[in-house]
Amino acid sequence: MSGEIERFIKVWISAIICLCYCYYIAAKIPKGFFRILSLLPILFIFIILPLYLSSPNLVGYTSFFLVWLGTFKLILFSFNQGPLALPLPNILHFISIASLPITLNKHPPTNQKNTTQKPKWLLALKVLILGMAIHASNYKENLQPHFILVLYCCYLYLAIEIMLVLIASTVQTLFGFEIEPLFNEPYLCTSLQDFWGHRWNLVVTRILRPIIYSPIRCMSCGFLGPTCATSVAMFATFLVSGLMHELIYYYLTRVPPTWEVTCFFVLHGVCMIVEVAVKKVALCRGWQLHHAVSGPLVVAFLAVTGWWLFFPQLLRNGVDRKGTEEYGILVDFVVNSRLPYIYASL
Repeated sequence: MSGEIERFIKVWISAIICLCYCYYIAAKIPKGFFRILSLLPILFIFIILPLYLSSPNLVGYTSFFLVWLGTFKLILFSFNQGPLALPLPNILHFISIASLPITLNKHPPTNQKNTTQKPKWLLALKVLILGMAIHASNYKENLQPHFILVLYCCYLYLAIEIMLVLIASTVQTLFGFEIEPLFNEPYLCTSLQDFWGHRWNLVVTRILRPIIYSPIRCMSCGFLGPTCATSVAMFATFLVSGLMHELIYYYLTRVPPTWEVTCFFVLHGVCMIVEVAVKKVALCRGWQLHHAVSGPLVVAFLAVTGWWLFFPQLLRNGVDRKGTEEYGILVDFVVNSRLPYIYASL
C-alpha cells in the first residue's frame, strides 16, 4: 500500500504541474481554438494518469476528479466559460477548482441564514451508516440479495457524498469559498428529473449542463423545435455521462467495457424524457401523483436498474470487495492510531 500511496502522490504532483501550465501559459492564449489546442497535451496527460494507480478508491476518485471534472472544466476554460472563467485571485484557487469537485457559489447569501445548511448530526449519522454498511459487506455471503442491493446503494451514495463533503469543507475552510452543495438528499427525490437534475452529484450536473446540454439544445432548437431539442439534449447528456462512467469503470477494472453502465444511463435518459412528457400532459389535465407514491417508486426504479446494469461490472471484477477492504484498513488505521492518545488523556 505504501508504493500505491507514493504513486498517488506522484500522479497528483503531475496534475498540479499541468494546472500550473494552464494558469500561467494557456490562460494567456486567446480563447477558442488556439487555447484548446494548447491544452490538448494536458487533457491527454489527465486521461493517462489514473492508469498508474491500482487502488479502487484512489483510482475512482482520481479519474473522477481529473478525467471527468478536470478535463471538462479545462474544455470550458478554453472558451472562457465554466468555473475556471471566474476571476480567480491566485494559482491555488485555480488548482483547487480545476482538480476538485467544487463549484463556487456566484451568489452567496448575504445577511441571511444559509437555507442549505444541514444539521451536523446528519453527516455523523451518514458516517455511522457507511461504517455499518462496510462492516456488513464482510458477511454478504450470508445476506439476502435484496438486503445486499440496499447495502450497495447505501455504500455508493454515502461513500461518495462523505468524501466530497470532506474535500469541499476543507477547501472552503482554507480559502473561504462559498461552495454550492454537492448532494441534496437524493433519497428524498420525487421523480427522475428531480433526482438527476436537483439532488444527485450536483457538481456533475453543473458541468454537463454548459458543456453538453445547453450547446446541443441551442443547436437543435432551430430545426427541431424547443420540445424536441430539449429531449435530444437530455438524451445526449445521459449518453455522455454513461460513456464517462464506462471510462471510469475501465480504470477500475482494467477489462474491456461491457457497455452495461452506458445502457443504464441511456435507459434513465429515455425514461426521464418520457417522464417529462407525461408530466406535462398530466398537469394539463389536473393529474398529479403524490410524492409519497412517486418518491418510493423512483428510488425502487433506481435500485433495480442499478442492480441490473450499474453494479454488475464492478461486482464481477471484485471492485466492491477491494474497495470495502481499503475502507476497512483506513478505519482500523484511524482507530489504532487514535486509541493511544485517548488512553494517554485518560
